[in-house]
Amino acid sequence: MSRLAPFLAAPRLIVKVGSALLVAPDGTLRRGWLQTLVADLARCAARGQRPVIVSSGAIALGARRLGLRKGGRGSLEDAQAAAAAGQILLASAWADLLGQQGLRAAQILVTLGDFEDRRRWLNAAATLGRLLQLGVVPVINENDSVATEEIRFGDNDRLAARVAQAAGAGAILLLSDIDGLYTADPARTPGATRIETVTDIGALAVRAGASSGSGLGSGGMAAKLEAARIAIGSGIPLAIADGRVEHPLARFLETGHGTVFAAPGGARARKAWLLGRMVVAGRLRVDAGAAAALRAGKSLLAAGVLAAEGAFARGDAVDVAEADAPPFARGLVAYTAEEVSRIRGRKTSEIEALLGYAPRSAVIHRDQMVIL
Repeated sequence: MSRLAPFLAAPRLIVKVGSALLVAPDGTLRRGWLQTLVADLARCAARGQRPVIVSSGAIALGARRLGLRKGGRGSLEDAQAAAAAGQILLASAWADLLGQQGLRAAQILVTLGDFEDRRRWLNAAATLGRLLQLGVVPVINENDSVATEEIRFGDNDRLAARVAQAAGAGAILLLSDIDGLYTADPARTPGATRIETVTDIGALAVRAGASSGSGLGSGGMAAKLEAARIAIGSGIPLAIADGRVEHPLARFLETGHGTVFAAPGGARARKAWLLGRMVVAGRLRVDAGAAAALRAGKSLLAAGVLAAEGAFARGDAVDVAEADAPPFARGLVAYTAEEVSRIRGRKTSEIEALLGYAPRSAVIHRDQMVIL
């Protein structure tokens, strides 16, 4: 099925799991169900995919542990306390079950600011990239123990879309307690039908009435549509699928039951997203060998840099030009202008002695670069 091809072939696949799936109404972890999902993730890893988990559930688990009313959502302070207590339970469960499948887990807690600030976004992207290179399964959640209403995502649907951007993912699957987008709220409208594929989200009327009925989560259909818009704008297809069944990932990949938001353009759309959101802070001049390597899809190493122009900081966007020619690439730089001037032309093995800290993987990583 062509609509499922991106999800079957994505080298990096984001899987978001909602609170209503992970946590029973009494606040206990649905461990048996989670075991079936982890088995699905292990099969993805076995065929060469790198799964990334965006997991809700900390507040719901913590509320039971602390004996808080209203599922821990009675006040901001209760939610923060519940998140702090529940996150350790959530991470432990994921690590244990993934370990039983021979997979290693790592926990990353983020806030909205980690994706709004370029330098922090670059740090998050670098950490994700390295974990995936090591074959580790990142388990990501919003850091609700410190985030306030003003600085939080508010739901993990949109967080999953931003994580996909940072991870360079090929597809996103939102597992939910609803099996897709409908023509109307199916709970209120008899005859409402599920939409299998959305090819033009811009022409789609917002159908926000269908939301989680459990009271455990914070995301509804409006949040999922916003996540789809973020994903599609970056060239990443997204799907909403029923997570209430056992082996929900395998079921979606086998049957396609759900709603798929197609992302026409793929890499071209991602390139447009990167180019449209960069203010160039400087320019790097590179030699012919480095230029050829970049055009072939490689990262920019210090050895190929001839000169650094401008007063850019780590995480800023810079143009890349071959000697005195016009720019041919643009990317997010991993060093400051002063640091690049010190390490230009040097081998990676020499950088630590020059700067006093271990070198980053590249001056500009290929995942943070586009060819103009």
